[in-house]
Amino acid sequence: MTILSCPLPLPATERIVLAHGGGGRLTNQLIESVFLPAFRNSALESRHDGAVLSARGVQLAMTTDTYIVQPLVFPGGTIGDLAVNGTVNDLAMCGAQPIALSAGFVLEEGLSLNTLHAIVASMRDAARLSNVSVVTGDTKVLDKGRGDGLFINTAGIGVVVAPDPVGASAVRPGDAVIVSGDIGSHGIAVLSVREGLEFDGEVRSDTAPVWSAVESLFNAGIEVHCLRDLTRGGLSSALNEIASVARLNIEVEENLVPVSDVVRGACELLGLDPFYVANEGRFVAFVPEYAATHALEVLRSHPVASGAVHAGTVHEAPSALVTLRTRVGGNRVLDMLSGEQLPRIC
Repeated sequence: MTILSCPLPLPATERIVLAHGGGGRLTNQLIESVFLPAFRNSALESRHDGAVLSARGVQLAMTTDTYIVQPLVFPGGTIGDLAVNGTVNDLAMCGAQPIALSAGFVLEEGLSLNTLHAIVASMRDAARLSNVSVVTGDTKVLDKGRGDGLFINTAGIGVVVAPDPVGASAVRPGDAVIVSGDIGSHGIAVLSVREGLEFDGEVRSDTAPVWSAVESLFNAGIEVHCLRDLTRGGLSSALNEIASVARLNIEVEENLVPVSDVVRGACELLGLDPFYVANEGRFVAFVPEYAATHALEVLRSHPVASGAVHAGTVHEAPSALVTLRTRVGGNRVLDMLSGEQLPRIC
């Protein structure tokens, strides 16, 4: 893992060491010590996948993300469709229908024009699939050796259609924890190409837009309390972020969370925990227990969430822990990832 020591305007006794990537404890410390104090407002305080804003009686959601994945092309996707899907999905997690995107490209001198055409084409196709338009953008060029081929930043706006606020603060004791499908495929797919690894079976990134599945929950009248996509830091980090804001305990059953055989085998071989491996087309939903069966029926009607499962429950407790009921009947704490298992995966 590459470690970057970041000189920040903190007291002389403090230093933040930031691992490439995000979604872990160190990134949260950076947010708490630097960004929130500088920009503090109610939208940021929600610690959600995007901000919900009111403009002349209309509720809008806004989000942004930067993609630095290597390699630029991997089984199941590219940095281009990843950038579109990731931003569209962040809007979906706010209960918002995606409307439009911006795209900023940082190109390293010497990048193949054919590669750039292929990446942009994958972005175009992903945007069409999600029925969004890329309406503005920017391009910058770095000297050769100062970049990694191509970085992409995307920002998105959407119209909130959720009838009630969707976020960690709306989670209640007794809520069902629904995971939309098998976990870990994206991180393992990227790693397999970058490191030249071969496994017993094909593994492809799960990168995909999830709005259609999320929208169907609202159209079905299901009371959705919280949504969170399982990107950097995986399922465990997403659940920890929600538990921290909600001040509630979340318990999940290991044998109920789907992990494909090839991903499980790859994680065992490499010493990785699939609960911390990134996904790009998976999310977790919190709904009242009475609505769990209906929510599963609705989600499973969409290919992107056909493997949805009821994987856990929320409990009232002061500790705000995430615990895993293991296959052998024990319990262990699923803590926030302290570093990044797989750098440069999104």
